[in-house]
Parts: sequence; C-alpha cells; structure tokens
Amino acid sequence: MQAPNLVVVHPAPLDGKPVPSPSPSFSTVPSTPELTQSSEDNPRGSSETTMEIYSMYGDDDPHSSWPNNRPLQDVSGATELGYRSSSRESSVYHSATAKSYRSSSTGAALRASAISSGSRSSSGGTSSPYVGIEEDISVDFNSVLPPPSPPKHPQTYNRSRSSHTHSEVTPDATSQSRYLSPSPPQSRPSSTRSPNASAVNGQTDATPRSSRGPPSEHASVRSPSPRLLSRPHSQTTATTTSPQLLGRKRSDLSITPSAGEDPDSFHVRSTYAQLDIFGVKGDGIEEGVERTRARVGGSRESEIKAMNAVGDEFEKRRDLNPKELQMLASLDRYGFFASPSHDRLVLLPTPAHLKPLSRISRVVTSASASPAILPSLPSSCPPIREAERMEKWGRMLEPRSRDAGGNIDAWRVNPAKEHKLSRRAFKGIPDRWRSAAWSAFICNTARAGHDQLFALSNDYREALEKPSSYDIQIDLDVPRTINGHVLFRTRYGLGQRSLFHVLHSFSLYCNQCGYCQGMGPIAAMLLCYFAPERAYASLVHLHDAYHMHAIFSPGFPGLLESIYVQERITEELMPAVYAAFKKHTVSTTSYATKWYITLFANSVPFQTHLRLWDAFLLEGPDLFVIVAISIIWVYRDHITSDAANFETVLSLLSSFFVPEDEDVYLNWIAKVAENKKIRAKMQLWRAEWKRMVASGRDGDALL
Repeated sequence: MQAPNLVVVHPAPLDGKPVPSPSPSFSTVPSTPELTQSSEDNPRGSSETTMEIYSMYGDDDPHSSWPNNRPLQDVSGATELGYRSSSRESSVYHSATAKSYRSSSTGAALRASAISSGSRSSSGGTSSPYVGIEEDISVDFNSVLPPPSPPKHPQTYNRSRSSHTHSEVTPDATSQSRYLSPSPPQSRPSSTRSPNASAVNGQTDATPRSSRGPPSEHASVRSPSPRLLSRPHSQTTATTTSPQLLGRKRSDLSITPSAGEDPDSFHVRSTYAQLDIFGVKGDGIEEGVERTRARVGGSRESEIKAMNAVGDEFEKRRDLNPKELQMLASLDRYGFFASPSHDRLVLLPTPAHLKPLSRISRVVTSASASPAILPSLPSSCPPIREAERMEKWGRMLEPRSRDAGGNIDAWRVNPAKEHKLSRRAFKGIPDRWRSAAWSAFICNTARAGHDQLFALSNDYREALEKPSSYDIQIDLDVPRTINGHVLFRTRYGLGQRSLFHVLHSFSLYCNQCGYCQGMGPIAAMLLCYFAPERAYASLVHLHDAYHMHAIFSPGFPGLLESIYVQERITEELMPAVYAAFKKHTVSTTSYATKWYITLFANSVPFQTHLRLWDAFLLEGPDLFVIVAISIIWVYRDHITSDAANFETVLSLLSSFFVPEDEDVYLNWIAKVAENKKIRAKMQLWRAEWKRMVASGRDGDALL
C-alpha cells in the first residue's frame, strides 16, 4: 500500500536563519471524483444516498487501511510525531504544545498530522486528498529545537475540542463561552453560557467552563503554523508536550479506529475530529468544501482548495470584508440569513382560533377543498413587550447551582412565581432567557441535578471516542438540517461539527433507538441555545423523561400512540372530519408522522416553533397532540368539503403552516392544555392504546 504524498517544509529555526527549501518532485495523482463547493442537497432517500456514497469511495480493499498519525508518545525525553499505515494505532486529536519557542514548528507538524490522517489508502492507489507533491527529505527537529526537560511524573494528555485552537488561548480568553442567543440581563449574575456571538464566522466556543477545570490547569495554546509539514511514514519527527497536559487520560487525547469499525465510518468520524482542531475558514460566511460525501482529489486545484479551506491563526484576527458585513447585516434576530423554501405555505387564520375547542356536529360541505396558498413566508416580527417580559423572567428564574468559579451553570423557577409560570411560558419566553428557562424546565421534568449533568457531559465526550454504525448517515443529514441558519451554513463549520458530534454520541446512548433522521432538527434546535455537552444531556432527558424513546424506537410505538390519541379527539369532537378521513382513506400516519418525529420542526416557522418548544418543555408530550388538533380544527371545513378527495386532504395537511396571529394561536393551545377534562381523557386513551398493543389488538385500531 503506497503512503500518501505530502509536502515537506522545514520549520522556522530559532536563530532566525533561513533554511533552504527542498526542491519538490511532482507525482501523478490518480483520478478521483472532482471536488466542488458544497451546496444545498436535493432531498433524497436514505437508501439511495447510502448507495451513492459508497460508489464515491470506489472498490476499496476490505483489508486495506489509510494512514493516520499516531498519538504523541514521549521517546527519550522528546515526543515523536510520526505516521503509520496501521489504522489501529492512528490518532486524530492532538494538543498543541504550550511552549512558545516550539509553537511554530510543532504547530505545523500537528496541522500536517491531523489533516493528513483523513486520507485513505485503497487498492486503487488513491493519494492523499490534501497534497500532490512527493518529497523524501527527512526533517530532524532535534537540530532545531532544544531538548525538553524529562517529565517529573508520568505523562498523559488532554484534548481540546474548542475551535479556538487556531488562535492564542489563555485562561481568561477561554472562560467566555459564545453563542448566537442573547445573554441574560447583565444586572443578574452571568451564566457560563451567556453568549458573546462571533458574527465574523458564526463560530462559538462550545466548551462549558464547568468542564474545563480551574484556569491554572490550562496551557496557553499557540496557533499552528499555516505551513503544511509532513514526512515519509517510515520516519519520525520530534516534538514536545506541555507540562499542563500531564495527568490526563490518553483516551482524552485521540480517537482511533476500533476493531471492526467500518473504514468509511471512521473516515467520516476522523474528518470531523481533525477539523475540530483547526476549524475551517469563513465559518458562517462561506459554503465550505465537501470532504466526506465526495472524495477530495482528482485535480491539483481541488486539493489546493481543500487545503486552503482549513482554518489558520489569522482567521479570527482579520477584519471583516464588505461581503461578510453585508451577509451579517442580513441576518434576522434568530440567525437566519435566508428563509427556508417550502413547496406549500398555508395560513392558519385567526378567526378559527378565536373559538374554543368543543364538539361540532354541523357539517360544512360548500367550502373549497384547499385554502389560499401564501406566495412567500412572512418576515418574523419581534415579540411585543419583550423588554417588559425580560424583566419579569429575570424575577421568574433564579440560580440553582454554580460552578467552581462562581458562574451559574443551572437555573430553577422562583417558587414564589410558579403560579405564573404556565401563563408566561405560553406568552413566549424572551430569547435572552430561553436557554435558562429551557434548562430549568428540562431539569425539573427529568429530576436532574448538577451531578447528573456533569456525568452526561462526560458521557458525551467519551462517546466521541467510540465508533457508531450511523456515522455515514448522520454525515449525510447534517448539511441539510436547518437550511439558511448562519450557525449551520458552512460545511464542517462549528455548527455542523457540533451537530455531528451530538448525534454521534446520542446514537450510542440507546441501542434500541440508535439514530433516525428526526433527531437532527431537534438536536440543531438545542444547539442554537446550548453548548454541545448540554445539548446532548437535553437529548438524553427528552429520550428518558419526555418519552421520546418511544418516538425514536423501531416501529415508532410512541408516534402511533400519539396518533391514536389524536384520532380519538378528532372522532369525539369533530366526527364529520373523522368520517371524511375514513371516506377518503387518508391514514393519519401519512401526514402526521413528520409532525411527531421532528416535533413540528419542518411544519411551522422557526419563531413559532420556539414558542411551541417553550410550552412543550413545560407541559410534556401532550402538547404536540394538541398542536396537531389545532391544525385539523382550522381546516375542518376544507376536509369535509364535497370537493375534497384523498389528494387534496393529504396535500393540505402536508403543508407548511403559518399562523396569522401567533399570540392568538398559542393562547388557543394554552386553553386546550389547561382543560383538565381533555387532558384526563388523553391519559386514558394512552393507557388504552398500551393495553391494545399488549393484547395484539392494535393492528386495525388506526385509520
């Protein structure tokens, strides 16, 4: 198996004397699919996509493996950074040395090591996707760097997942987490998650302070050199590790392919891990370069494009150009630079939601089969009286626990204000307080304390080191989740990397659920307000405490249960509509599956979806059954129309729904949720469905 060809550039010497550059010899790069700028994917089935991605990789030898850099190891007082063709000893994550006099050379070596580890060797002789120049000159760092002092205690290592490893990082700098969502008012103690959004590239610091430890444990990490440095696989390069990295487990330093792990899955996982170290250029601004769904290579131009897309130390220090300023000025208050396109936009008219939910016996057959179609999605308006509501929520929530540095890491509802909680949640939580409120609701429902959140954060990080059989499918779904949002715009940017990591770790949480496509929009919604560790913990709580396990399990038993409850409410309160469904043979699963599997993420505007989540995290799973009933309630006359048929009914209920008045709509939902009689019947119907499933009588219970 031929090792990939890499560029060799001498490191800058300490004495400032120039080192002559070697004369490169060029090698021919085998033909592979041409690299193109990533763009929005056309919707396609999972099976079709999976077949396509394997065809991109070619006919690889099942026993072959691509070279990856191995973990940093101390050898004779120094650390050797080398390459091996054995995929079983490869390493993905590396910690840059804190020694300033070594930062330039070792940074370049780390950069070359991590980037080259994503290449794959195949029986077809595919070369490295990042380079096309071959050089046999060895580099001896011992002639450049002074030998380090022997360690005083056994060496173990720490890994940094922050995208800020390209820039100078100090304890003061790393203590500020940055997010798109606004922070709680400055008059209150600030949370570690109070966002200082980086509008330059949409990147945020995704590491909570509570997981970093005291400032004294952190080394000052200097950015890697933009030069690409590598060596033949048979040779080694000396470098060093920071003393501050001692005392860490070696498993925290690297991701290695596991025995029996699919090579294509590891290629995906390692690519995200490598780019998590260096980041990508233009994060939040540019579309990015595809590296996993299409192989890098085929021409020198595509390889250069891939290399140039990797972040460097100048990315976050440069000034914004006019194009970037124009794009950032176009963002709405939630971070969208473009409104997602939808095939069919229909209005949820206000008059229908001015009438309370009750039994309707009168049948209207003269209405049209379809409502008027909206030409475009209306722009979202800022919530009314938001400043006043921010002050109220400042008194509604109070700190629940603090980290070692005194920063708030958990919130709770003020007991004196609990009687106002439901009413204020349905009126809409101010975006500044949404992260704190959601955290308080979830922890209260899940009965989760600080220790459990800390344990789940550790579980998240440990799961990143393990393989998942769903990695290829997750990678396919990541770039087409929440289109138009600045956080998820750039291929392999911080948002897409965080989304992949959260879904990867969560796919390992429950063997029965694994991964399904509905998890992506839910995880992306959480990442808009939480760090990845907290987003993962929230997904776990949704799985356990909010009964999403039944929604995600094979066969979707929880989804069928919700559909059964929805049908019973429809049959009891809107019998004519239920009869129309039977007449036109419209099964509820044909239109409502995507409602429940994504929690209406792809069915209502983002601002409306946020308000539905405000209520859902407080009320629980019944909330989205009520949302489903609210849609059928509005269009009941169209469903019972003489002109209606299977196609018109199914098309109508598969639309994208835009409330005419969001406050009226949420007020209608709140009144149904407060109706104790309806809520009690919902619980009875859920229990009835479970008995039917246990006795095997559920086969013909649904439309």
